[in-house]
Amino acid sequence: MRGLRVPTPSARKAERVGRPPVSEKQPADKKKVTPGAAMREARLLIHQHRGRLVTGLVLMLISRLAGLVLPSSAKYVIDDVIGKGRHDLLLPIALAAGAATIVQAFASFGLSQLLGVAAQRAITDMRRRVQSQVMRLPVRYFDSTQSGVLVARIMNDAEGLRNLVGTGLVQLVGGLVTAVIGLGVLLYLNWRLTIVTVIVLGLFGGGMAYAFKKLRPLFRERGKINAEVTGRLTEALGGIRVVKSYTAEKREEIVFTHGAHRLFRNIAQSMTGVSATTAGSTVIIGVVGVLMVWLGGNDILAGRMTLGDFVMYIFFIGLVAAPLVSIASIGTQITEAFAGLDRIREILDMKTEDDLDADNQRMGVIRGDVAFDGVSFEYDPGRPVLKDVTFTAPAGSTTALVGSSGSGKSTLISLVMAFNRPLSGSVRVDGRDLTTVKLRDYREQVASVLQENFLFDGTIAENIAYARPQASRAEVEEACRLAHCEEFILRFPQGYDTVVGERGIKLSGGQRQRVSIARALLAEPRILILDEATSSLDSESEEMIQDALRRLRHGRTTFVIAHRLSTIRSADQILVLEGGEIVERGTHDELLAKNGRYRQLYDKQYKLETNRFVNPGEDWTPEPARVVVARPPSSQV
Repeated sequence: MRGLRVPTPSARKAERVGRPPVSEKQPADKKKVTPGAAMREARLLIHQHRGRLVTGLVLMLISRLAGLVLPSSAKYVIDDVIGKGRHDLLLPIALAAGAATIVQAFASFGLSQLLGVAAQRAITDMRRRVQSQVMRLPVRYFDSTQSGVLVARIMNDAEGLRNLVGTGLVQLVGGLVTAVIGLGVLLYLNWRLTIVTVIVLGLFGGGMAYAFKKLRPLFRERGKINAEVTGRLTEALGGIRVVKSYTAEKREEIVFTHGAHRLFRNIAQSMTGVSATTAGSTVIIGVVGVLMVWLGGNDILAGRMTLGDFVMYIFFIGLVAAPLVSIASIGTQITEAFAGLDRIREILDMKTEDDLDADNQRMGVIRGDVAFDGVSFEYDPGRPVLKDVTFTAPAGSTTALVGSSGSGKSTLISLVMAFNRPLSGSVRVDGRDLTTVKLRDYREQVASVLQENFLFDGTIAENIAYARPQASRAEVEEACRLAHCEEFILRFPQGYDTVVGERGIKLSGGQRQRVSIARALLAEPRILILDEATSSLDSESEEMIQDALRRLRHGRTTFVIAHRLSTIRSADQILVLEGGEIVERGTHDELLAKNGRYRQLYDKQYKLETNRFVNPGEDWTPEPARVVVARPPSSQV
């Protein structure tokens, strides 16, 4: 959205890996949606709920036909009961009108109940479809789209379906049927007046069609603006501590105000269009009234119509005109529903990860041999992040990744996790290219502890068991003991049932880190990714975690992205990355002896840790540790 912006998480992540953020306006794999696609989706929805819609249409017709009795009775009351003195007809006419009114009321009640449920079921099913599709999209899509935008797509865009499979469409069809019946009666009563009226109403219908054509893009843009405003608001609320720490409340107010005003201008434009159609319908009613007074009055004076015929004509002209007038409201709602379907189709037409590897082979149980063969990767064309990276990490070995910020370490990790695919070269696990296997099979054997330490708003036990929902409480507690979580969990009054709050805010950074590690341990993965796994820990906590990691490394392939270089002395190989290339490789002692880039990084960090201050002239800041661990099938946690 336009206006002053604070960097989004995707932008900050992009800066950390040395690339510009992907524009939020151009999500990955986005396709142009044609009106025909939305129409096909609408036909599919109508077909799925055809049973309820047909029943609703029958009820609507019953209601409409029952509604014809009362206006029809006016002719007989005036011409026969009053004009001819047939008082014996008064009671039957009154009873018929009363019975028709009761039938109309029950039919309308049944209609609203039947189609109301159908509409809610359709909305629920659509939300489920869109959520399922979104969760299976490639990671790059989430890097370029705000989470609030996706929430709006899932929750708000489906709301318009109530006007397709709810009362809106049936009311439209029922109103048109009533208009056709009424038109037949009007032609019978006075064909000359009716033809003139139909011409006027036809001109009105053409104007309505033009208005809806102009309104649909406005409704589509409204959904987009609303999603952007919601996305930014969700982001600001989620980062409220950052907002307050930088006293950015006013800036966020300005951003929200700009978005709210964009939404206001869109609504104002659409309201102008709707108001114009409503005003047009009022003019049409007036014109028809003038024609009835002039032409109908002349026909009565000429003896071509009775007074009862004229009163009945007035009632039926209302039955014909009312549905056409209601099109201004119902048509607007259906137009808004089609705009929502346009946006929904954008997501449903995107290729999911399951679609991309539908023809790939099953992975099977892996040992943990990881090999990069000439891997190059770029987020944006012409801006490589990794360049011809080649190395092998045999099962059971430890490989450390070292380098300054933006050197490509995070990107390398994302390739191991199969979040991205190489531009050239291959990433192989047990000799099999990851682009040729089903990612679902592979990721079932991968667990991760990421830098952000994301926890769900649930209990500690639920967050740990998220990795393996079928795990017993005893297995959860064992994982906590290995990750040294038990000592702080048992201090809480509710213990493992303590609710951690949104994103685990009720826990300290070190506690969240250890809970995340316990979650990964419980998964019993073949590959374990620890992304800056000790970044939030104090020295005492880190010592405990390092103890857990030493147990975890035994018999497993391990990748370590170093925070403190002294922690990787035992690594079997250390890869030094700069500018997306491996510039040095070897053991700790070998690299120190080379007096190269690794020695520079090590000496700078040693100086920082010794003197406990940061030299303003330093251009490198050591990053927290990240670890990737893969274990052979025989290993047990």
